[in-house]
Amino acid sequence: MAHPMAQQLRFTRGEFLRCLDGLSLPDAYVRHGQTNCISWIIGHLAAHENQIFVFLAQGKVILPELRKVCGFGSPPSAPKLDDMWAAWHEITANADRYLDTLTTETLQERFVWKGEPLEETIGTMLHRTIYHYWFHIGEAHAIRQMLGQRNLPQFVGKMADAPYLPHK
Repeated sequence: MAHPMAQQLRFTRGEFLRCLDGLSLPDAYVRHGQTNCISWIIGHLAAHENQIFVFLAQGKVILPELRKVCGFGSPPSAPKLDDMWAAWHEITANADRYLDTLTTETLQERFVWKGEPLEETIGTMLHRTIYHYWFHIGEAHAIRQMLGQRNLPQFVGKMADAPYLPHK
């Protein structure tokens, strides 16, 4: 059974998918003021997971160009929605291979980059990833509301899918 923190990330990903269910192609590219478009948000969250749970955790390099298009600080863009979904699915599947190995002890460790341990523990990075998703879920939901879309999901969804479990 996956660590409760990994289960929380999976629940959060499910809420992300629920938020974007029924998104039309034209709506995926709309920007309001300073917001990024939803296709960028999908790629951005994929790039984040790629950096932490694929590259740092596993030493694997997949879709390195994604960070240039959708990474933190990248210029606004409207990447192809199908490409961003494909990237997100590929990266989260690869990330899950690592997430399934997590233990309470592992979450207290740090990844090493260029010979130095990173400031945040793996557990803190996992927390950051979950919170990062929620930030962009709210942003994407607001974008869809500004587009006048109705019948959007209510948050937070079915918590029975992610019950509280004490860590051991």
